[in-house]
Amino acid sequence: MALPPPPPQFVLRGTQSAVNSLHFSCRSQAQSPPLLFSGSLSGLVHVWNLHTRRVDATLDGHGGQSVYWVKTLGDQRLLLSQGRDLKLCLWDLAEGRRAPVDSLSLDSVGFCQGSVLRGGAQECWLLAVPGRGTEEVQVLDMPSKTSVCTLKPEAGAKAGMPMCLELWQPASSSHPLLLAGYEDGSVILWNVSERRMLSRLSCHKEPVMSLDFDSRKAKGVSGSSEKALCVWGLDEQQNLKVCRTQELTNPGIADVVIRPDGKILATAGWDHRIRLFGWKQLKPLAVLDYHSAAVHCVAFSDPGQPREQLLAGGSKDQRISVWSVYNQS
Repeated sequence: MALPPPPPQFVLRGTQSAVNSLHFSCRSQAQSPPLLFSGSLSGLVHVWNLHTRRVDATLDGHGGQSVYWVKTLGDQRLLLSQGRDLKLCLWDLAEGRRAPVDSLSLDSVGFCQGSVLRGGAQECWLLAVPGRGTEEVQVLDMPSKTSVCTLKPEAGAKAGMPMCLELWQPASSSHPLLLAGYEDGSVILWNVSERRMLSRLSCHKEPVMSLDFDSRKAKGVSGSSEKALCVWGLDEQQNLKVCRTQELTNPGIADVVIRPDGKILATAGWDHRIRLFGWKQLKPLAVLDYHSAAVHCVAFSDPGQPREQLLAGGSKDQRISVWSVYNQS
């Protein structure tokens, strides 16, 4: 690289415990600031105002148990949080509310994040979470909490626990699909409506820690505790195929995220570093070396305010680094 990587644009401190999950919400009314939500090991959700770079609100709904997934539902008002207390909380943050308005009891003791797919009706959405059985994924119609289906590999498949989930809707179909990464290192594509497995790909020797999917390119990426990223895609018959692998300097990828514009991929590393790659060819772009402990999560800002696209990284060192990188088109 001709130029060294930039330092963080700013750093957020004050979580007082490891940061496990991050989510931007920058699409808002003109009078509302862009926000960053973080879930922490201490069981708290912090709502960060990116204008003041301070905490606007602290949400305590998980009884001190680690929060490992936060996600807004379309705007800054409705928020989901998932914790090790086996609860998924729904928050309505309008008018300064600081208590969950609803919750869902979960059956899995793992740390698999849920996934949301919003349909045409703004008030209804699909939620995928780990199920009661070891290998099960449960899909629910929300907010009614009605069970849509339970997905489980066939007997003898030995996939192990689901580790990461991604619901998505093909542009050419009305049937939602689910990508799930499993403990045995495989990724499975499920047809939710038909309750059946479409394809299974063994792409890692270790559990799949994280995956992300680019529906426009029908291509995804996954990481594990190994020293490699795996890029895979769907053919016209909806079969998963390995496209390529990218060797890394050090083992351990906790999170992989594709930027919304489909140009850049970021990884959160156990080696304390955030790595950036060009998504088209997986070309290494930069190594962001700021944190003093493992990076647990990364997130890109959604299009909106601020104009520049931001990248955030949350770490075991209790800090959140916020970067402005590769904004040029």
